[in-house]
Amino acid sequence: MTTEAKQALPEPPPEQRRRERRVISNIIRGSAGNLIEWYDWYAYTAFTVYFAHAFFPSGDQTAQLLNTAAVFAVGFLMRPIGGWLIGRYADRHGRRAALTLSVSLMAGGSLVIAITPSYGTIGVAAPLLLIAARLLQGLSVGGEYSTSATYMSEVAAPGRRGFYSSFQYVTLIAGQLSALALQIVLQNVLSENQMNSWGWRIAFVVGALGAVVVLWLRRGMDESESFVRVREAAEEAARDGARDGLRDGARDGAKDGGRGSAQERGSLRMLLSYPKECLTVVGLTMGGTLFFYTYTTYLQKFMINTSGIDKPTAAWINFAALSVFILLQPLAGALSDRVGRRPMLIAFGVLGAAVVVPSLTLLSRTSNPLYAFALMTLPLAISSLYTSISAVVKAELFPTAIRALGVGLPYALTVAVFGGTAEYVALWFKDAGHESWYFWYVTGCVLISLCVYVRMRETSDNSPLEESRQSAD
Repeated sequence: MTTEAKQALPEPPPEQRRRERRVISNIIRGSAGNLIEWYDWYAYTAFTVYFAHAFFPSGDQTAQLLNTAAVFAVGFLMRPIGGWLIGRYADRHGRRAALTLSVSLMAGGSLVIAITPSYGTIGVAAPLLLIAARLLQGLSVGGEYSTSATYMSEVAAPGRRGFYSSFQYVTLIAGQLSALALQIVLQNVLSENQMNSWGWRIAFVVGALGAVVVLWLRRGMDESESFVRVREAAEEAARDGARDGLRDGARDGAKDGGRGSAQERGSLRMLLSYPKECLTVVGLTMGGTLFFYTYTTYLQKFMINTSGIDKPTAAWINFAALSVFILLQPLAGALSDRVGRRPMLIAFGVLGAAVVVPSLTLLSRTSNPLYAFALMTLPLAISSLYTSISAVVKAELFPTAIRALGVGLPYALTVAVFGGTAEYVALWFKDAGHESWYFWYVTGCVLISLCVYVRMRETSDNSPLEESRQSAD
């Protein structure tokens, strides 16, 4: 029986094993860069409670947090531009080149925040430099998401795309956990005065140095085979005199495996020939991103500012809940490979809409750490039904020639409007004396996305990701 089993399952040839190892290596390199990018992005919100006073005039805590939340939202305004510019660059010049560019921009933004003097030293120049740094980071993150989501979806094996693509959010959350872990360490090593004075700057120095390391790692990544095939096919078509035919319409280019000419790849003209897919990305993202940012970036401030939980305890609660959240991503991603993406999105829409108001209402009335942990972890577990497959669902909607821009631009626009403003809107409602209105706002957005989930097709069926692979075989 052992012999028969070996004959039925022959050992993969050396070339296949080398290929699998290379795929894993590429995913690790891409994931490491994604982790650092999101560490830098979330270090801002994790350390806001310590540096808000350094960049803005003195005032009450809510007013200072409103100012830093506004800057946080401004950074999101650059994400659509980053999704467009770097997504376009990725569709024309390759995923590896775009990923290297995005992490370079993030390193620059983090360094600026780390070395900018306080408001008391340079006056209004301090918040202006903070805004400039966040704009640079927003440009970086906008391009990072679209390109890394595209890259990881393309290099993953068929039938395992949900599992491998879930590492997009694994590393995204790991970046946030890294920022929180550093915050916890610094809170135990430095005094409150030291944290407020200069300790928070350490987080941004670490981020800048980490981005430099990742820049070196990404230079050794392989280019996506899907992109290489499309580029070679377009070059061959150009040599054969087919370029003019491809220019007759972006959709005509898509019919031939979504190749398009070199000029069309990554163009807005080609993207606009997929209006249904773009609107689907907007609709499925709206509720998911607002829900995600509510229970990750904003909740720490909510615990401090509303529940009355002290800063170190709130950091520990966030770290523990996000640790559970990160473990759920590959499990949910693997489940989507079995049951499909659409059923999981519908489950998120139903459960997410039901949990927002009771969880935030109860959390506002407790300062018990264990109770707060449970009220944060349950919604995050529900969120994993969306976050684990968010990247691959978008990638499965578009052909290779427009995939990075198609994933990035409509997503980044939606995140800028709903995710980027989550903290500001929540704090505005609180400042106006109607904090609970924010709970209903989140619920309404999730319900709108639920309508999209119900009406959309199953993206893993007849996906352009598979069609491009089949056309090359």
